[in-house]
Amino acid sequence: MAATPRKALADVRQIAARRTAPIVLELDLTVDPLEGVPNDPVTLALAHRRTTLRDLVEALRYATEDPRVSVVVAHIGAAGTPLARIQEIRAAIGAFRAAGGTAIAYADTFGEFGGGTGPYYLACAFDEIWLAPSGDCGLTGLGMETPFLRGALDRLGVAVEIGQRYEYKNAVNTLVERDFTPAHLEAVSRIIESSSEQVVAGIAEGRRIPADRVRRLIDLGPLAGTVALDVGLVDRLGYRDEVYAAARARVRRSSAGGGSPAAGGSPAGSGSPVVGGSPVVGAADADLAPTADTDLAAAGLPGGAAATAAGDAGAEPVLMYATAYRRLAERREKSPVRRVATLTARGPGAFFLRETSPTPQRRSADAGTGSAGGHAGALDDGATVDTQGVPLAPSATAPHRDPRRSVVALIHGTGQVILGQGSPGPFASPVLAAEAAAAAFRAAARDEDVAAAVFRVNSPGGSYVASDLVRREAERFRASGRPLVVSMGDVAASGGYFVSLAADLIVANPGTLTGSIGVFAGKQVVRELLDKVGVGFGAVAEGEHALMMSPRRPFTVGEREKLEEFLDRVYADFVDKVAAARRLTREQVHELARGRVWTGADAHAYGLVDELGGLTDALRLAWTRAGLPAGDTPRVRLAPKPSVLERVRTPKSSEDRGAAATARPGILAGGLAALLGAGSGLGGSGAFGGAGGLGGFAAGWGPWAPLAARLGLPVGGPLMMPPLGRIG
Repeated sequence: MAATPRKALADVRQIAARRTAPIVLELDLTVDPLEGVPNDPVTLALAHRRTTLRDLVEALRYATEDPRVSVVVAHIGAAGTPLARIQEIRAAIGAFRAAGGTAIAYADTFGEFGGGTGPYYLACAFDEIWLAPSGDCGLTGLGMETPFLRGALDRLGVAVEIGQRYEYKNAVNTLVERDFTPAHLEAVSRIIESSSEQVVAGIAEGRRIPADRVRRLIDLGPLAGTVALDVGLVDRLGYRDEVYAAARARVRRSSAGGGSPAAGGSPAGSGSPVVGGSPVVGAADADLAPTADTDLAAAGLPGGAAATAAGDAGAEPVLMYATAYRRLAERREKSPVRRVATLTARGPGAFFLRETSPTPQRRSADAGTGSAGGHAGALDDGATVDTQGVPLAPSATAPHRDPRRSVVALIHGTGQVILGQGSPGPFASPVLAAEAAAAAFRAAARDEDVAAAVFRVNSPGGSYVASDLVRREAERFRASGRPLVVSMGDVAASGGYFVSLAADLIVANPGTLTGSIGVFAGKQVVRELLDKVGVGFGAVAEGEHALMMSPRRPFTVGEREKLEEFLDRVYADFVDKVAAARRLTREQVHELARGRVWTGADAHAYGLVDELGGLTDALRLAWTRAGLPAGDTPRVRLAPKPSVLERVRTPKSSEDRGAAATARPGILAGGLAALLGAGSGLGGSGAFGGAGGLGGFAAGWGPWAPLAARLGLPVGGPLMMPPLGRIG
């Protein structure tokens, strides 16, 4: 019993020491981080252990302000992460390094023999790059392969009846062509060229070697790990235990006060000795070699001098994943002690009195570049109206604009744009559902704490009508007197670009795929296929076009004319709205449109986006445009963030906060029902780069999506290919 109090005291001391111990922040980049937030509770629970992009970015932001975090270690794998998402992570790592931290990247292999360009480009944002001795450096450049199914569909007896506006609207080419058209080849070639320019520039800057040499090394790839070390593409060869031991040693030495200078001043690609003793060819800074030796020695590894006393004297660091660290940092930020301290600083009356909100500033007619500035006016009382004189924001609550309580609402729009509220269930693909997105904007407009909003768009497009409904609700939010900034993710094309038009500012990464201002619509005709398998149908209809979208017969001449009219109308509306939002002439937009996809870098050069950057930049811009202190870190609130009860109960109205989290039956069932002739045959709609409505393209694999992904099948569904192939 005598030992129990001493043991309890020791445990308390150990817990207290861990709360103040230095932290090695660990990033698991072996899997692609999630984008967006799942709506249904089951998917949310299953995704709890999966790192999100915001987890990584926010954890690194907290780490820049936390003196306990001096080292970040990232385990990088061939995750297939899109270029724009890689650039978001690179930017966050760059900010951490600029604040004085050290960032170390470790890879088992950069693509086993090949396909490692993307992971290596990510690693070049770090101070040091470690590679397992048996690993390769598959730096082979960027490539894109696009499948063409015309021959296979002809053999199956499937005919494609489709129209498009215009020649660059290439999503349909996978179904109707046997090879690249000149316009398709031109657009894809420019995307690869622009993406390669960004990758080469990033590697050259990170490794401090000329861009021409980077291109030569790419042409020589893939390279064995030892060769990559000799030519300066990696800093050290070592296994995971050696990497983490060296990181811990560096933290111990730093916490003891005898550490090396912050790696923010140590360039990536600097000369470092090899585990085993061979020097790096082309080392940039030979004076860094003693630091590297000391790290290895302090870790008890071969290749260095004797262990330093400073390394042994430091506190034992705690290894922590980014997700866990972010949760810990947020709990500390919201702790009752900190809240009481904030209230105390505001004076005794703050406990009982609520500050009144200042009158919201009225935006000038030329504020921003969003569509509200282009085709909305202001009444004498400050209410904003559209061109028909209809108030845009009749049910909004004015923001109080108190810097101590204000937040930026973060609204996610991920996946194909569809009408309705999306598909429930843990196996459904994420969708940008019009009703859910609209409810999110309405909820944010009624929240007085919301001073601005960021709409994170990661969508290849979808329904024309759904896209316009989301754009309208975004416009109404902006009319409430709050700035709206769009942050484009990996892709925000076609409908994904359409929903972005109401923003004050559009922010995109250089590698974002955007534009694709155009439309296609149509159907596949499977009559011959059904005849081959012995399936027959009988049909009864009244109305000349009642069976227009039936997949069992082609369009008539009159139906084809209706399709062409529809395509012309949708394209004209799209171009007009872009011209109004971007303050360009219709002719200028048409030259940039015609269905062409651009990288974010090219879109910025042509005026389709306003700023180059990631989600962090968009949050900062929204915060400052709301008139909040530029020096403060933006406070972010997911909008809406329904409780578990609100996710499962029936909403009280379409403006209830829970309306943004509800869902309806899956889209796969509807697509199959239309294919088999069930229902009235109503449906079939235009598509912005995505699947059409009922009776149009198959809308996806539904519950079989994970299996289809493992088999390498197209994610869009059995009859729908993405317009672009895999990069990298």
